[in-house]
Amino acid sequence: MKLPQGFAKENDMRVCKLNKSLYGLKQASHNWYQKFTSSLLELGFKQCKADYSLFIFRQNKCFVAALIYVDDVIMVGNDVGKIRHTKEELDKRFSIKDLGTLKYFLGIEVARTKDGLVLSQWKYILDILDDCGMQGCKPSPFPFERNLKLDKGSTEPKADANRYRRLVGRLLYLQDTRPDIAYSVNVLSQFVADPRQNHMDAAYRVLRYLKGTDGQGILLPRDGRHDLTAYCDSDWLGCPFTRRSRTRYILFLGGAPVSWKTKKQSVVSRSSTEAEYRSMASTISEILWMRWLFKELDIVLHKPTRLFCDNQAATHIASNPVFHERTKHVEMDCYFVRERVESREVQPLRIDTRMQIADLLTKGLGSQNLQFLLDKLGTRNLHAPT
Repeated sequence: MKLPQGFAKENDMRVCKLNKSLYGLKQASHNWYQKFTSSLLELGFKQCKADYSLFIFRQNKCFVAALIYVDDVIMVGNDVGKIRHTKEELDKRFSIKDLGTLKYFLGIEVARTKDGLVLSQWKYILDILDDCGMQGCKPSPFPFERNLKLDKGSTEPKADANRYRRLVGRLLYLQDTRPDIAYSVNVLSQFVADPRQNHMDAAYRVLRYLKGTDGQGILLPRDGRHDLTAYCDSDWLGCPFTRRSRTRYILFLGGAPVSWKTKKQSVVSRSSTEAEYRSMASTISEILWMRWLFKELDIVLHKPTRLFCDNQAATHIASNPVFHERTKHVEMDCYFVRERVESREVQPLRIDTRMQIADLLTKGLGSQNLQFLLDKLGTRNLHAPT
């Protein structure tokens, strides 16, 4: 623990003595979770196997689900009486505070429109801009310059490391409703150990982009379709330091994005096909988890999940065993993907590169391409001028 700023003098060797943790003992969180879980189980809820923080009550036509995050709880269902009874019972045990209809949860705002629900982090973005003194900055039409390759910047002046890490950490949480900045944040997070001025300038460009799109969020359509679709992509040898590729995927439920990821692969791929195939295997793992979760929610997916990939060789390998000899170095992924294709849980399809939505997570795009993919993504800006 460090002494407060302004209290310590230069070369001060004093340290802080910890009398009591702010949240009690280190076992407190575990005991809280155990207590809350047992309370819901006593009320007839069952713990979801796909997600242990989700609890489901199902009896005849009555359905209620409770999703918990530490001491924050969201409850949804088709029986208002059961929801009210559950809240009353929990209030007897924990003295809860009922905030009414869901409007704000963990920094995510929930707005109701005629088309459905819009999830955004408008206030959170304004707080970031205010904290960085960027309220009056000039907006940028895109978050990351095209073809920009950030290096370690050993000749650049050092930036304020604490400020840079704080900013990148807040941008990481902002990705929950903004997949359009996922690639930018993925690149910026590689330099938190030794940030330089060129890294800070790139981070400020992301803030300038957020300034012009602060009200943008994800639209969850009202029609409630249950078709699950996925897009996967990779950039071969995308990291200039380790030459590892990046895995990118995005999953849609009923036309609304519900899961996305951009992450550097653990090994160096020897070909673009291998990089794409590893990305495909990671995407299928997420698809299987989503299908498992839907099954517990009584959502039946009769058709295989369509997986769109813009690499023709990867889609051929997934369906055609003839290509197996060319992929001995990715043998495990080959068996895993092909097994799911043969069981008709996943259907790999090729898509034109220009229509690949996962490009949002793969590289910096110009304003026109970015807006085109955002329209396909189904985003909505509630604060845009009409």
